[in-house]
Amino acid sequence: MAVAACLALGTSAGAQDEAGFQSYLATLRTQAEAEGVSRATLNAVMPTLTLNTRVIELDRAQPGGDPNAAPPPYAPYRMQHVDAARISRGRQAYQAQRWRLQKIEQQTGVPESIMVAIWGNETNYGKVMGGFDLPRALATLAYEGRRRDLFADEFIASLKMMDRGVSRSQLVGSWAGATGGPQFLPSIYLRLARDGDGDGRADIWSSEADTLASIGAYFANAGWRPGQPWGLAVNVPTGFDRSQITNRTLSPRCPRVFARHSGWKTMAEWRALGLVPQSRRWPGDDVLATLLEPDGQGRTAFLLTGNYRVILDYNCSNFYALSVGLLADAVEQ
Repeated sequence: MAVAACLALGTSAGAQDEAGFQSYLATLRTQAEAEGVSRATLNAVMPTLTLNTRVIELDRAQPGGDPNAAPPPYAPYRMQHVDAARISRGRQAYQAQRWRLQKIEQQTGVPESIMVAIWGNETNYGKVMGGFDLPRALATLAYEGRRRDLFADEFIASLKMMDRGVSRSQLVGSWAGATGGPQFLPSIYLRLARDGDGDGRADIWSSEADTLASIGAYFANAGWRPGQPWGLAVNVPTGFDRSQITNRTLSPRCPRVFARHSGWKTMAEWRALGLVPQSRRWPGDDVLATLLEPDGQGRTAFLLTGNYRVILDYNCSNFYALSVGLLADAVEQ
């Protein structure tokens, strides 16, 4: 009887969640109508939506992180994300797309290798793009309520994509709403997706040209500075006094990410402090950079320019951004 009661309770709770979700969809529909989504799209999508409890489970399982805990080492992450297989596939993609990449770099100023590295990190060069129905996942996350405004806006943006001609079958991606080769959220697609092959559509799901052009457009929009590297690996001298490079400003965005960076200094100043590049030559003396030691003192450190901050704009994680930069360097060798 106890087991049966528990099962009945679970079924009842599930039914209540679904009923609450269906009630909330009326609110979403009203918001979408107010933002100009067509009645045809709303009538095609809204009746098909049901609560996706798996999406809620995945969202709630995301690590919050103890703000006082020491960050984990970078080396294991690097071995997984800048591995020989990903580098090899990246080089193949780089060579196959050179004629296209060169054109995009000329238009945007974004290096070919950076576009390839983003593509490789996000979807393994288009092989792994997710299998969740985006409107259902985004409506579910909006209903859950922890970040309701964000996901309600993204849900409505996914409907606007359909109004622009994107089919419902294409609206598939990660549980958190990212889609296509660049893993754009719907709002980013609406702003920055590009037609790279001239067929009149921004097809980031099956067109490599559109995927790469869209990544280039994103980085150009985020402020990539042509001719400047993302950063360089350096050795820090033994006995280096880190108190002289303390970062005294607090970033309102991703504070834990930026808290690991030093204050800004020019490359000439870093060189005067005894730092030595491991391979890449020094950029111009006036280029500003911060220091990051992801595996602690005595290990490889990195001087990071403003272009590194552009990578962080794509995904605000030091491990992610370092892996993009290192993969880009390896791909173009």
